[in-house]
Amino acid sequence: MASVSSPLHPPVFSLSPPPPAAKCKLPSKVHTVQRTSPTPHETRTGRDSSYTHHRQRSVVLRSALDEIYVLDPPPSSPYEEGKTEPIASLKLKLLSVVSGLNRGLAASEDDQQKADAAAKDLEAAGGLVDLSKDIDKLQGRWKLIYSSAFSSRTLGGSRPGPPTGRLLPITLGQVFQRIDVLSKDFDNIVELELGAPWPLQPVEVTATLAHKFELIGSAKIKITFEKTTVKTTGNLSQLPPLEVPRIPDALRPPSNTGSGEFEVTYLDADTRVTRGDRSELRVFVLS
Repeated sequence: MASVSSPLHPPVFSLSPPPPAAKCKLPSKVHTVQRTSPTPHETRTGRDSSYTHHRQRSVVLRSALDEIYVLDPPPSSPYEEGKTEPIASLKLKLLSVVSGLNRGLAASEDDQQKADAAAKDLEAAGGLVDLSKDIDKLQGRWKLIYSSAFSSRTLGGSRPGPPTGRLLPITLGQVFQRIDVLSKDFDNIVELELGAPWPLQPVEVTATLAHKFELIGSAKIKITFEKTTVKTTGNLSQLPPLEVPRIPDALRPPSNTGSGEFEVTYLDADTRVTRGDRSELRVFVLS
């Protein structure tokens, strides 16, 4: 059999017929892939050495004619080809970007842009979220580590809310979301420190904003406000909780309807990223 070559490449190998008296025998142990017929992905004979540098190929011995077919493997996943960073690395990058920003209260415009870019990279790598299949992943107590809305220096973000700073001596503590997928309870829990005139000590309180939630899409959640409960902590922890009366719907301002919507754009066993109905970016970790 003559050498097999290409007009652009030197011969890759040559197969010569055995002497007339010799018999062609296959090795006693050879790993083969049984197939009935060649597929369009098969290329008869030859390899391009520069191409095999990037992708491995399988050589399959075919019949007594010593024909060799080069088979392309199944298409690689995005993380095998063209993906520079795995999800774990992208998660670490996002958490590194938002760390030290005091949950967003200390974020500058540049910090917000970096956080948004890191979140988009993670969202793209994670793919679309389907809560109809992964609703159980929402279960638990989630700690807020970043909110782009807090950069406005108010507790309401882009919505009306009490300011932080000199006007009101309010110090924002930890913020949590407690989600129960069975009862559909969705509680926003905010730890606050209320300043008091000297010589009184600041008052530490925990405000729980109770909601009910429902899925309104594969990844979108609607929450409906029910009530607010305030409980003192620290030195005044013995006081009973106080339920704040709910404002009648007729008296609510148009910007405060008592409900809201957000989309879960990334979700795994311990990290959640959401986008609010006013473009608010939030990053949570399971606590």
